[in-house]
Amino acid sequence: MNPVRTPCLDIEIFGARNNNLHDVTLKVPKRCITVFTGVSGSGKSSLVFDTIAAESQRQFNESQSAFVRHRLQHYGQPQADALRNLPASIVVDQKPLGGSSRSTVGTATDIQPLLRLLFSRIGRPFVGYSNVFSFNHPHGMCLTCQGLGRVDELDLDLLFDRSKSLNQGAIQFPTFARGTFRWKRYVYSGLFDCDKPLADYSQDEWRTLLYADDLAVTSPEPGWPSSARYQGVVPRFKRAYLDHEPARLTQAERKGLARVITRQRCPACDGTRLNPGILSCRINGNSIADCSALEVSDLLAFIRTIQEETVMTVLSAIVERLEQMRAIGLGYLSLGRETTSLSGGESQRVKMVRHLGSSLTDIAYIFDEPSVGLHPRDVDQLNGLLRSLRDKGNTVLVVEHDPDVIAIADHVVDMGPRAGKDGGQLVYQGDVAGLRQADTLTGRYLRRPVAPLAERERCTATPPITLQGLFLHNLHDVSVCIPTGVLTVVTGVAGSGKSTLVNCLLPRHCPHAILVDQKSLGGTRRSSVASYIGVLDEIRAGFAQDSGQPASLFSSNGQGACPGCKGLGTVQTDLAFMDSVETPCDACSATGFNQAARSVTWMGCNISQVLALSVDTAKEHFKCCENISEPLSRLSRAGLGYLCLGQRLSTLSGGERQRVKLASKLVDEGSLYVLDEPTSGLHMSDVDQLLGILDDLTQRGATVVVVEHNLDVIAHADWLIEMGPGAGKQGGNIIFEGVPAAMIRSAESVTGPFLRRHLAA
Repeated sequence: MNPVRTPCLDIEIFGARNNNLHDVTLKVPKRCITVFTGVSGSGKSSLVFDTIAAESQRQFNESQSAFVRHRLQHYGQPQADALRNLPASIVVDQKPLGGSSRSTVGTATDIQPLLRLLFSRIGRPFVGYSNVFSFNHPHGMCLTCQGLGRVDELDLDLLFDRSKSLNQGAIQFPTFARGTFRWKRYVYSGLFDCDKPLADYSQDEWRTLLYADDLAVTSPEPGWPSSARYQGVVPRFKRAYLDHEPARLTQAERKGLARVITRQRCPACDGTRLNPGILSCRINGNSIADCSALEVSDLLAFIRTIQEETVMTVLSAIVERLEQMRAIGLGYLSLGRETTSLSGGESQRVKMVRHLGSSLTDIAYIFDEPSVGLHPRDVDQLNGLLRSLRDKGNTVLVVEHDPDVIAIADHVVDMGPRAGKDGGQLVYQGDVAGLRQADTLTGRYLRRPVAPLAERERCTATPPITLQGLFLHNLHDVSVCIPTGVLTVVTGVAGSGKSTLVNCLLPRHCPHAILVDQKSLGGTRRSSVASYIGVLDEIRAGFAQDSGQPASLFSSNGQGACPGCKGLGTVQTDLAFMDSVETPCDACSATGFNQAARSVTWMGCNISQVLALSVDTAKEHFKCCENISEPLSRLSRAGLGYLCLGQRLSTLSGGERQRVKLASKLVDEGSLYVLDEPTSGLHMSDVDQLLGILDDLTQRGATVVVVEHNLDVIAHADWLIEMGPGAGKQGGNIIFEGVPAAMIRSAESVTGPFLRRHLAA
């Protein structure tokens, strides 16, 4: 008798209400590629990650024992009437891999353990088993740098002002400043004339001040601790700041360290992190450090030269992983690259390596804008990988704005119609052809004609920014001129040297540059839009001045905090191995403020009502208060007028976070702005708004330099600089400089053919 096969049922969501979702009900087909589109803040992430992915992973965790569940990440139950037919899910998001300086591409992809195993089996001479080939192992690491590959050196010329005496503050570091307890260890030691400039010290006095250690003090001044022994500045500084990672540093200490410390390659291991014994073990002339320093493409070629039957299984596994890295456009990375140095897009693709070789089926792979950081050439490779996951029998869910990724979808879900409270609705679902005809923002932008290239008159009154003889990473003796007063876009394939040129070297040459990068906004779970943009203190001051009450009364982190929820507005109940339950606080009506704070009004509103206002509404409400209305106007110009002042930063989408950061930087009214892929997370309509902001900056005389792959931004540029032609050692050169019209005709440009196709669409 043949078994009865269960049909592949669609994923069903009923009444989803997370964040701004308005009772969204839909079906998502399994074993298909479904792309979720919509403007930034329209509810895509709330639907895909906070609802579908969260519930799938929560239910999977519930299948484990109570002991295991207690140690797994807890996912709150989504606000929805029901979710049915959910597959097990794997989320590949854009969150940086993070980790410490000991985390590398090799450890993140699990290729490094395979490499260690290979060297322990066939490397000669034999030096130990696989674990000792790790720079994190006591028997493998370089003892000088403790496996970090670099050492921090104290620059004495920057630490001391020798024209001053100890009493005048000659030691230029916050914790050694006049009056501090560390300063007293030198002034009260009785070893020095504290009014004599350090430049007049004898060699013995200078040596004692700097290097004496564990010295008994025989004639101390009053105030010297009776049981203390003298330590020179250098050993005391090294023990406090260099011999280990300090648990907590103040902002002043971090700035002070950055000023007096120079980080250098470890002279003992030459940056390899390993000790001489481990480095002596080689395969075909290469040590494991040599292999880790090779680009993935070169390492792949080396591994294929090894013909040892006893380790063919290990070799096959390494080759498979390296091939996968090259297939997703990461062939320019090395296994020794620290994960903390990877961009969000690179981090996401590194995470993908773990799943590409999997033979699992009926899994839901959920991607968060996988095209971020990819050149149009590499997007084609990405699309092939997404199709391969689907063709294995998996469900692929993608949150995406790139039209080339949307084009490969079997099914599209368009959220909108706008963002924030004006979004959270299902405005279209169906195939791509139907989306192109739909009366939605995404549909209209997909079918709109591309604007022809327009030659704008460029300002040439000021001399260009000239960088000459640049050497860093894969840049070797590169020189470039960046015109001023216009929009310059730097493009090229991932790994070609764009970020090295623009984010690293340009700010060094132009320290006044205002850099808007892709780093997180920072802050805590209590940080809000109002606090980040800088208006919350002004609002509190207004309440305080009008009422005569202290400003802290109008802070949910201070005197005004609700005692029931500690100012959070919600109460969380910990249920141990079960999911925590978060409920609105009844005592403060979920505002986070106590009754005393809410009883005070200013300009017709209490503090909780003010924070509930949207940016646009608050801008009008406080139009007579320039310190409040002006920052809000910048948010509005960035297309964020729908956000509430009190909205937590943690609830913002990637595109919203990027624009909040941009709006905060506009206050500086600088002459040079440097932006790192500002279209990340932006819908096509948001890109138009971004271009308006950039045009406004250049019209005011500012110079704007943007690292970007987006073809609309490239076509809009006044001047283009393309790095390449390839990635890693195949890049690092300037292959094109000129206007967009010239790029289309350039035979050397890698981007030119894609720009030509885009304009012809």
